[in-house]
Amino acid sequence: MWNDFTQIFLLVFTGLLPVVNPPGSALIVLGLVPDASPRQRAWLARGIALNSLLMLAASIGIGAYVLSFFGISIPVLRLAGGAVIAATGWKLLNAPAQIDHSVAAGVAEAASDAEEESLRSQLFYPLTLPITVGPGSIAVAIALGTSSPREGPLPVHIAAAGTALLALCVLIYLCMRHAWRLRRVLGNTGTQVTLRLLAFVILCIGVQIGWLGISELIATLPRA
Repeated sequence: MWNDFTQIFLLVFTGLLPVVNPPGSALIVLGLVPDASPRQRAWLARGIALNSLLMLAASIGIGAYVLSFFGISIPVLRLAGGAVIAATGWKLLNAPAQIDHSVAAGVAEAASDAEEESLRSQLFYPLTLPITVGPGSIAVAIALGTSSPREGPLPVHIAAAGTALLALCVLIYLCMRHAWRLRRVLGNTGTQVTLRLLAFVILCIGVQIGWLGISELIATLPRA
């Protein structure tokens, strides 16, 4: 029993960790909402972690059935998701430089209602999808969900997968909650340089995922 639990836990956790990449995702989120107050960063971190948990759990549990119901293949998912990620990376790459307001007393705490509403509107898109949980993560989660035994998942498998997702989302929360500490270490200039580099990486990842989807679609075409 414990061997099965450990095996499934490690399979899910190590399979999703590299593609979710909580530290990198946290820095990208920091670049999109650089002036959020500590209170806002706290509920943003909780919201993103909770959304990520629900999305990954749904992808593992029913993702394959949903795609099948709508007639969407994994290559199409990768192509569409890659385009969204590439567009997000391009937008962040060309965004104007953010001014560091953290040294101004009281500025971080004085968010208007409009700013609060703007942050809440970004909580799911793009901060959770596709920045934190993108098409790569969803595709991996669906693949993990379809690899269960033929007789169906046992309770130990469900418990192990749930524990792995919970551990991953706790890591997402911690990275999102404390990314600003890295900003303090890097300084405003260092943060901007890091964010531009990460934005370019996000753009490349989006192109790579999209190209993978195109390649898989081309491979399904009938040959003359």
